[in-house]
Amino acid sequence: AENMYFFSDLALTLNEPEERVAPTDSRLRPDQRLMESGLWDEANVEKQRLEEKQRAVRRRREAEAVEALEEGKDYEGYIPLWFERKVDAVTGELICVYKGGYWEAKEKQDWSLCPDIF
Repeated sequence: AENMYFFSDLALTLNEPEERVAPTDSRLRPDQRLMESGLWDEANVEKQRLEEKQRAVRRRREAEAVEALEEGKDYEGYIPLWFERKVDAVTGELICVYKGGYWEAKEKQDWSLCPDIF
């Protein structure tokens, strides 16, 4: 434990790669994989690429929202695949509730609904 900053076994294995997961699984982030391989410069370049890709998607969604508004149309924006936002009946807070689909997609290995985020 002292060699691993006193992290628990669970904490040490949380980011371990796993086969057959969605292509959007954060453990597949190429910048993290490079960093964990000790390739710091390459990881930083990759992180910058990913961040710019995210910014471009955000700008596109914002432009689509403006266009929809100008045309008097509704714009839903980003809709999570496997979760939906609901108000917690007890606390009144906005929470994300699993709506299904992930385990079925994993069983079939059908990730066609996943966006290309990396």
